[in-house]
Amino acid sequence: MTDFVGRRRELKELREDIARTGLDTLSGRKAKAPRARVLLVAGRPGSGRTALAEAFVREVADQYPDGVLRTRLTAPGGETVATELAVRGLLEGLGHATPPGAGEDELSAALRDAVADRRLIILVDDAADPHQVDALLPDTPECLVVVTAEGPLTGIPDVRPCTLGGLDTPSAVELLAQRIGDTRVTADPRAAEALAEECGGQPAALGLVGGWLAAHPKASVSDVAKQLHDMPVGTGGALARGFRLVYESLPQPAQRTLRLLPLAPAGIVDSHTASALAGCSVAAAQSTLDDFAGLGLVRPSHDGLYLLPGCLAPLLQALLEAKERPAEVQLARARMLERTVRLLHSCRAMAAPAEGTDDGVDPREKLDGTPRALRFPDRRAAATWLDTRLPALSAAASLAVADGELDTLARRLVAALVRALADHRGTAEAAPELYGLHRLVLDVAERRNLHREQAAALLNLADLDAETGRTQEALERYRAALDAGRAANDPYATGRAMESVGGAYQELTDWHRAADWFGRALSQALARGERADEARLYGRLGNVHTYAGRYGEAMRSWRAAAAGYRKLADVPGQAKALSEMARVQEYAGHPEESLHTCREAVELARRAGDQRLQAALQVRLADTLDRLGDPAAARLHRSAADRLLGDDPAACEIRSGSD
Repeated sequence: MTDFVGRRRELKELREDIARTGLDTLSGRKAKAPRARVLLVAGRPGSGRTALAEAFVREVADQYPDGVLRTRLTAPGGETVATELAVRGLLEGLGHATPPGAGEDELSAALRDAVADRRLIILVDDAADPHQVDALLPDTPECLVVVTAEGPLTGIPDVRPCTLGGLDTPSAVELLAQRIGDTRVTADPRAAEALAEECGGQPAALGLVGGWLAAHPKASVSDVAKQLHDMPVGTGGALARGFRLVYESLPQPAQRTLRLLPLAPAGIVDSHTASALAGCSVAAAQSTLDDFAGLGLVRPSHDGLYLLPGCLAPLLQALLEAKERPAEVQLARARMLERTVRLLHSCRAMAAPAEGTDDGVDPREKLDGTPRALRFPDRRAAATWLDTRLPALSAAASLAVADGELDTLARRLVAALVRALADHRGTAEAAPELYGLHRLVLDVAERRNLHREQAAALLNLADLDAETGRTQEALERYRAALDAGRAANDPYATGRAMESVGGAYQELTDWHRAADWFGRALSQALARGERADEARLYGRLGNVHTYAGRYGEAMRSWRAAAAGYRKLADVPGQAKALSEMARVQEYAGHPEESLHTCREAVELARRAGDQRLQAALQVRLADTLDRLGDPAAARLHRSAADRLLGDDPAACEIRSGSD
């Protein structure tokens, strides 16, 4: 937008504040723990508080060699950003992976650990309350935290706010000259000073008025100053008057587009968002956004994105409520969500090659009926779009779910975003985002009593809990999923939930309960004739019985698993089941039986072409032969394993059929 001007006194105060003696030291008390120095820049929206904070950070950045982290705690629309999201973003900025579903305390502790040995700056923009900031504070005086807020943060000790008013007149005129050029200011310096005074020295108001003058080169600076001066008192402050000047000069279609921008999730706008909201072409929307950027109504970001200034959000929201009928607003929101769903489908289609799809059809062919404007040229472009739009996409999903009147669209949007993230990033990398999305699905499902969707969301959340070691939380969700699956009369969900409950108990080493729940899942599979599930569940039972030392039951379960895989003509599965049975026979003190079973498994692995399994079984045979007193035969089998695996002996490890 514009370069930073003025504020030399404020910058000097902030620099001096870094080294200022703390209140605890002055009073003779020793601080409980060393913490980062917190500097606060306080001012009303539009006062230039963020610009001052950024300018200050640039001045002192060389003293903090580990860089600058940035986060925003209030969305442009005024919504408070969840502390978990803010902390997660800072951790990701440091290159630290964050476990999905982690709470605020866990994430805050992780952030403090991550910055413990660093000397860096954390710039916290638009803090709404001290609790938000406290969760971000490093426990080291080597770091600096710079916060912007509308007022003082009384909950954080030893913070002295640098409170902003308007710019002094020379600085305000300089800022105006940056927008309209030195010539017009030099031609009538008194008019420029008068205009600066009418804007109250407020940078946001000066930016709007300067943008309007730049777009109207023949307009007189003195006339604009007079026009602002003559506006009715009820128009509001300097920012409101400057905004009114710009807004009323726009054509009617542009006015309507501007009024609808508060509907853009997270205040992030691109040509597709504006096009869908206003019901115009993408090209027309892009042209309008470029004009808005020139006028200071939006701020250009990167990759075709524009940010809605937070100081304008209340003014735009008031216009939206006064000028647009609720039905039209809901229709605009629905158009935007529908467009987002179509873009996500297109984005996902670019992620998978033709041979990677279930039907072998090139994903691009599935987009034949999609307008060119909604397509991506290649996978990289689609992935970049997903990455840059993810904050807006996540906010769109949250807002759609919170709305409550667009639940069908909300479910489609969340499902499309989940699939796009999983296909482009992989489930493991996308897990933190997926966790939040599955919680949104659960919200909709619970609100509408959609038991099948509720069960699916609970299972997905529980799986993510289990993968990150929160086994007890996973167990509770698996049980809730079982109840929802029963309410939906969904045998797949109930069977999956029962098996997962068993898996959670197995992780907790409660072998008795694990066997009980695997047995329940097996009974359902047997009743429904689901042979693949039967074989797998027999294997899981065999595994649990083995851990519990119940070798007789374990051998019966593995024998049943092998028989099940044989009926399915699943040779690798049968070989693995027999290999596990051989292991149990050896544990039970029957080495000759183990040797026979293991040889049978080796032959099946050879037929299946599974060299790793063959090699692992050869090693098992060698160990058994050693125990039977035949070292020569054991050496032969180890040599065979080496030939199969080359220089990768670690691959000899056999995983049980329950893995």
